[in-house]
Amino acid sequence: MSGSSTSCEECLLIHPSCAWCAQEDFGRSRTLTSRCDLSQNLLKRGCDPQFIENPRSGTSVLKSEPLSSKDSGPTQYSVIQIQPQKISLSLRPGDQTSFEVQVRPVEDYPVDLYYLMDLSLSMKDDLDTIRNLGTKLAEEMKKLTSNFRLGFGSFVDKNMSPFSYTAPKYHENPCNGYKLFPKCVPSFGFRHLLSLTDKVDRFNEEVQKQMVSRNRDAPEGGFDAILQAAVCNKRIGWRKEAYHLLVFATDDVPHLALDGKLGGLVHPHDGMCHLNDNNEYSASTKMDYPSLALLGEKLAENNIFLIFAVAKRHYVIYKNFTALIPGTTVEILDQDSKNIIQLIVNAYNNIRSKVELTVWDHPEDLNLAFTATCQDGQPLPGLRKCADLKIGDTVSFNVTVEARSCPAPGTQRSFTIKPVGFKDLLEVSVDYSCSCKCTTHTRANSSRCSSVGTYSCGTCHCEPGYLGARCECQEGDTASSYMSACREAEGKQVCSGRGECSCNQCLCYESEFGKIYGSFCECDDFSCARHKGILCSGHGECNCGECKCHAGYIGDNCNCSTETSTCVSDDGQICSGRGSCVCGRCQCTEPGAFGDTCEKCPTCPDACGTKRECIECRLFNSGRLADNQTCQRMCKDEIITVDTLKLDDPDSVLCLYKTENDCVMKFTYTEHANGQSILTALQEPECASAPDALTVLLAVVGSILLVGIILLAAWKLVITIHDRREFARFQSARSRARYEMASNPLYKQPISTHFVETIFDMPSKSYNGVVH
Repeated sequence: MSGSSTSCEECLLIHPSCAWCAQEDFGRSRTLTSRCDLSQNLLKRGCDPQFIENPRSGTSVLKSEPLSSKDSGPTQYSVIQIQPQKISLSLRPGDQTSFEVQVRPVEDYPVDLYYLMDLSLSMKDDLDTIRNLGTKLAEEMKKLTSNFRLGFGSFVDKNMSPFSYTAPKYHENPCNGYKLFPKCVPSFGFRHLLSLTDKVDRFNEEVQKQMVSRNRDAPEGGFDAILQAAVCNKRIGWRKEAYHLLVFATDDVPHLALDGKLGGLVHPHDGMCHLNDNNEYSASTKMDYPSLALLGEKLAENNIFLIFAVAKRHYVIYKNFTALIPGTTVEILDQDSKNIIQLIVNAYNNIRSKVELTVWDHPEDLNLAFTATCQDGQPLPGLRKCADLKIGDTVSFNVTVEARSCPAPGTQRSFTIKPVGFKDLLEVSVDYSCSCKCTTHTRANSSRCSSVGTYSCGTCHCEPGYLGARCECQEGDTASSYMSACREAEGKQVCSGRGECSCNQCLCYESEFGKIYGSFCECDDFSCARHKGILCSGHGECNCGECKCHAGYIGDNCNCSTETSTCVSDDGQICSGRGSCVCGRCQCTEPGAFGDTCEKCPTCPDACGTKRECIECRLFNSGRLADNQTCQRMCKDEIITVDTLKLDDPDSVLCLYKTENDCVMKFTYTEHANGQSILTALQEPECASAPDALTVLLAVVGSILLVGIILLAAWKLVITIHDRREFARFQSARSRARYEMASNPLYKQPISTHFVETIFDMPSKSYNGVVH
């Protein structure tokens, strides 16, 4: 590896492995050798080790006191939970250095807990529940720490419209007219009621005095209260050597930054403490609500763990807040706060079971990478957090630091690493190795430079008018020939800075990277674009700074394959006909198209509709594209006109549409593997011929007659069926009649029959006769 730099400082910036030889007679052989190269190469070429400039990145531990443990019996003044406490880094741009950070949460660490309660009207039953909270909470917390203090504050909302009731009748009692709770105190932003104390009875006394208030809208002004509780250190009484817990109890959502504009508050929150002599928030009606970013910053500055104790219906909202405010947890609060003690204990145990590192004042020109090693001993790259820890567990983090550039000379950099919520921190100071020690021996007008140049680190920097490795050439009569021989153009470096001018010609330096060549040393075979560290992606040759790609590859670094198989969609088209294949990946050009092969496009028109516009503008100079004069730009497909369409090709799609003249235009399109479509269209649309008038008339008359005959036959059929039914009904009735002509009781036969008995007086015979 060798570089083309002309000074030691430039060499150090080329690559973290580059070294500079400051030896005066180095590289004066017949073949020029660059002073900027790998250390081992410089040694091989005869550079004395004492003249090699190759600063390395490193770490120096300035303060590293041992971690505290349970057995060491730590006091509030001797507890150490992070090691080391102070280090110094020496960074060379592009080079990396790393160091270890260990963290051990100790047992029986002091705890300060400030209880911040919503005293809006909906929290009245919760207020009744916590009236003896202090005593019960102290008993539970003593199981976790022997040094516990408790404080108390409350909030409602800004006492101004539209957040609270401001009519005169509500000034003294916002609940005026509200039958369920006839008496309330006036609305307020935040009140600090009890500084942190170990006398928990004082907490109970303060809670007993409190009364609820009433605001107008659903959201509360809790974020104002959180910020004041965090930044008003002296009033609240936060101890430096203690865990700081801020419990935020509410049953509704908070107002956020910019909500204050509804009441005319245009000034953003300044992040300062604004408690007056009565321990009330005095800027409630002067500044907007604080932002989440400001809350996170102030909570972290003061090492405060925020515990959201909220109603179940708002759990998701506050859970989202925890992602934006480091060191924050959220727990579900029962309707009347009856689970508040267990909630606080659970949240405290959850906080103590996690260690998360944060970085403060991070310089922009530094890259930091973390690798966590938690209790299982497995390194976890990219993580700066360990969870599920027990008190006394030790976790470690490897921190790798890299400088991307060099700041201005004399610039100091530093940053701080600290676990979230801990007072302990690691201070890191940074020095940059951007200069060479040999520059301390710089000599102006040195005899080594013909007394007309400055000698520094083995090279001469000539005065204006003088040129050459030892400033041995003077501009003047020979200036034009010298310039034309050793400089590519006016203002360019001599021999492109990668060689020396001797005898009016450039002698190029050797390079471990490859070959430097050209009349002005302007070309090489190693300065081409790379992909993943590989010159020309391994698919081309470097020729004078440009990649000459092998067949099948294109691009500045030859990393773009011309293969299109990965772009073929399920229907066999390139990018579903909605894009182009670039470097083996689809770039969708159709608005609304997406997917690996642009196969998804809810808003795309169908292919026939898209191709139709090209048919109209290309063949008939009509349609939307013709009006916009974009036909040639938008329609690149090949169009073939035929007299008759062939529909036997299974890869072609038949499309048709109706023209303005009520004609039908038909065409087919075929998608090829290269992404181009071929359209085959009829030369002219198919238009139906006009019908003969006489034929139409006869057809109409015949149709009318036919319909009339059909209707008449139907009528006759209906009448016939009806008559037959009536006659059948008559016959049936006749057969069922009760009488006929022969049996009519009113009818008498014209002949009657009588029987007459007659007796003839005959001696031996009598005779009966019948007379009719």
